[in-house]
Formats: sequence, C-alpha cells, structure tokens
Amino acid sequence: MAKERKKLGEILYKAGILQKEPLIAAIKIAQKDGKKLGQVLLEKKLIDQQTLTKAIAKQRGLRYVNLDKHPADPEARRSIPEDLIKRHKILPLGRDNGRLKIAISDPDNIELMDNLRFRLNTELEFYLASEAQIQGYLEEAVEEIEAEDERDEIQTSIDATAEELRLAGEELQAEVLRAQAGGEQDEGGVVRLVNLIIDTAYRMRASDIHVEPMADRVRIRYRVDGVCLEKDNVPKNIQASMLTRFKILSGMDIAEKRLPQDGRIKRNIDGQDIDFRVSILPSNHGESLVMRILRPDAVNIGVKSLGFEGEDYERFQKIIKRPNGIFLVTGPTGSGKTTTLYAALQELNKPDKKIITAEDPVEYNFAGMNQCQVKDEIGLTFDIILRSMLRQAPNIILVGEIRDGIVADIAIQAALTGHLVFSTLHTNDALSAITRLIDMGVKPFLVASSIQAIMAQRLIRVICKNCKIVNENPNPKYLDLLNITAKDIEKHPIYKGAGCQACQGTGYKGRVAVFEMVELNNELRELAFSRAPTTELRKTARAAGMRFLSDDGKIKIFNGVTTPEEVAGVAQVE
Repeated sequence: MAKERKKLGEILYKAGILQKEPLIAAIKIAQKDGKKLGQVLLEKKLIDQQTLTKAIAKQRGLRYVNLDKHPADPEARRSIPEDLIKRHKILPLGRDNGRLKIAISDPDNIELMDNLRFRLNTELEFYLASEAQIQGYLEEAVEEIEAEDERDEIQTSIDATAEELRLAGEELQAEVLRAQAGGEQDEGGVVRLVNLIIDTAYRMRASDIHVEPMADRVRIRYRVDGVCLEKDNVPKNIQASMLTRFKILSGMDIAEKRLPQDGRIKRNIDGQDIDFRVSILPSNHGESLVMRILRPDAVNIGVKSLGFEGEDYERFQKIIKRPNGIFLVTGPTGSGKTTTLYAALQELNKPDKKIITAEDPVEYNFAGMNQCQVKDEIGLTFDIILRSMLRQAPNIILVGEIRDGIVADIAIQAALTGHLVFSTLHTNDALSAITRLIDMGVKPFLVASSIQAIMAQRLIRVICKNCKIVNENPNPKYLDLLNITAKDIEKHPIYKGAGCQACQGTGYKGRVAVFEMVELNNELRELAFSRAPTTELRKTARAAGMRFLSDDGKIKIFNGVTTPEEVAGVAQVE
C-alpha cells in the first residue's frame, strides 16, 4: 500500500514555521478562492518562496536545491537540448555516479519527467528549485553568452590601446633624445600620446584622468568605478610638452603656469562626441591635471537603473510627480546626486512641463530643458538666476546646489508658491539637511512646511558578473560593522568577485547607489519647527519605517549585488 502523502500545511506546522491560527485562516482562503495553499501563504507573506519550495520538496520526496549556494555546472547544460531547457524551465545541475541531476520547479509534471527520461535515455535524479531561481539562472546565462563577445571586443581594444600607449611613450622618448642631440622633436608624438591617454580612459569606463607630475616621472591614473588605478608612467622630460598639448586642446593659456585654470575638450571617440572638463593646479613638481569625462550615457540610465529597491522606487516616483515642494538629494561630492536629479528631470521632461535649471557648471545638455550656467565673475549667481527664472513661469526648477541662506530662502519661496524644486545639499545623511538649512538662517517653519522629502545616497561598486563567486570566508570585521549575523549568511550567501580581465582584476564592474529616503510627516515637521536635534529626527523617522543607508546596503549584499566591504565603506549601523 502506497504511503499517504503529508499535507503541506501539516509539514509547515510541525516544522514550527507556521502557527495554527494563521495556517487555518490561509487554508480557508485557499478553499474559498480555489487557490493552492502555497500561493495564499506567499500572498499573505506568511512564508517566503524558499521555505515553500523546501516544504513541497519534502512533501513530494524530492531533494531541494538552492541555486544561489549550489550553482549549476555549465558542462551539464550541454547534455540537454536547449529547446527543452527553455520550454520547460529546467536546469541541468551536473552528474553524480553516472546520474544526470536536473532541477525542476513543478513536481506535479510527471509527464515532463517521463519525457526527459525517454529523450535523454539516461538515469535521472530530480531536484526541486523555485521557478524564479531557475528562470533567473537561465536568463543570466543567456546574458553572459551575449555579453562575452562584447567583453572580448572591448578588452581587445583596451589591450591594443595600452600597447599603443606604451609604444608612443617609447617613441616620444626617442624623439626627446634626438632633440637633445640637436635633432628636431616631432610634435606629432606628443599629439598621439595625449590622444591615446584620453581614448584609453574612455574605453576603460573611467570617470576621470589624473596626470600627476612627480619628482622623477609623470604618473597617469584612471578613476574607474570610483577607485584610482595606476596604469602608465610618462618620462619626466616630456612633461612640459604633454601639458602644453592638454592646455591647447582645452583652450587654456599655455604661458600661465602659476595659477589654476579650467577648460573643456570635445572629442569624438568610437563615433560618439564626448565632453571633458579639464582642471589644472600648480604643484611642487609641475602642474597637476585632472580631466572629468562627461559621458552622455552616464545620465541617460533612467530612474530604474539607479539602484532603488522596489518600495523605494515607487516612493521616489510619487515624490517627483508632486505639484510643489522641495525634494533634496544629499551626499558628498561624487555620490551621484546630479545623476539622480537628471534621471528624475528626464522622466518629467514632457511638452506640458517647463523645466529651468541653474547649474555650476552645466555638465550635460538636454533637449526640452532651459539650462542656465552660473557665472560668478560677471555677477550671474544662483540667487540672481533663481529670482529671474521665477518670472519665466516654470513648473519645475533645479538648483544645482543650495550653498547659502539666500539661495535656500528663494528656493523655499518658490516651493511655497506652487513650484516643484529639486536641489542638492552637502550633508552626511538625509535628516541632517533639516538642521543644516536652519543653520543657514532659514526659518524653521519655512523648512518644515516646504520640504516634501529628502534623500541621501552613496555609490557602491557592483560585483563583476564575469567572476562572481560565493565568499566562503567573509571578513568578520565588516559583518560586525553591518550587524550581519551567521543566520543571515545561512539564508543569503555572501558573494565576491574573484578578479578577471573584464573587471581588470578588481572583482567589481559598474556602480549603483544606496539610498535613505525620508518623507516628512506631521511628526517630523513639528520636530523641525521646534529645532529638534538630528538624533531625535532619526529616531522618529526610524519608528515611521525609514530605511537607512546601511539597511539598503544590506539588501544589496543579500541579493548578491555588492560586498560587505563596499557597504561598510559608506554606511555603518548606529
């Protein structure tokens, strides 16, 4: 006589996962609505998908597999026709003692299991995994295959350019020696070297180029994903000619070597027009030069790609579509504040809305927006532009940065008279913006009544998908800083990048933001009005469900997006 199968609810109850009352209530809903019990339990958030899949596996006498902890063997995938894998959402895991192990998501599909045994003509062992995990694994594998060719092409281009750069440096050294011997130095060599430095930085996805004169050489560094990588050194005796070439390209005075200078370069690379913002600063061993690469694709990433988790994304969308009030983004320099605001403005940039910006400087140009450049030298300051733009009847205003009480007062008046105002502020966290504005001299009742929401953000590096592996021994120091426990790691393995050519050995490729966003409710407005300290504001916001930077970072760690080291570097639990 066949052994009677245990009921799903009984398995969950005996395991201590569900209490009796909520289980009975869920069973009644399932019977009434004609749904499966597992579906109801997920909808009511009584259990998660992983727990449900484990319980079903136990019920059906199958083994459960967590694909995050036990990834599939790529070799095994070749043993099953691709059409079967995609159609039935199955995943070959590997071989064990001659048996082919296969992950499935539907244990009731007996016909599929029999069909696989017949078509593959081999002994099979079935494991149960969630459909979402299998689908995610299959999609990631397809993306990797499609991206492999692109990575190879880019890497080949980088390697070739780096080799050209080395050869150009050697050629220039030879030209210098010829010039010292009485020959004529070839200016074309300097031109080629400068062009190669710029092109190499762009193809490495760098955000900045640093040309730094030292006692015996000129160091060239590229900032990739927020971290400086030293790649090249140029002989000291061609420092002057190289810096002169940079000055000519950026429209600076080549004779001025004692004062700082700023300029811009526009260059076409791989069919794309790229802007470079150039800054020169006199230093001990000569003039130090930094070039910021302004890529058009850097700000066209869209709100979805910024790094918002589901709930924060919906809140952000609601906030930016309000008719009036101030929305502040805070954080240190280089934390992606401008990119976030540009992404919001692009979403709002419709023919029925008039958008005016006051920026210093205008880094990117957008069709449909009226962008004003601050020019302090002729008296065109933020406050002058703001007063004038209010007479232009805008719907939405962007103020590049609130630097003083005058600009803050005008921005707040604009918000109170029916305009939606976006701006940035340099504070460490979101709620410090309230006390900072009051310290600037803005009246507390104006701050309390005009601000709709404040968001703080930082940029963290993303683990390279090409070399992503489970980190078996994460550094306990960073786990302690973020309050990540052993139980957390059991549920969500920690990942890292092993380092490969695609990420230049760093283990990271690309960046996303971590956020903390607070909408001002009545309680917070009252505290702001009474000049409450930041600690009290934070306590109240936490009680209202606000998620801080460290909380958002931990979600990204558990989702395998980044590492504890990255999050601990920008946010720590209080």
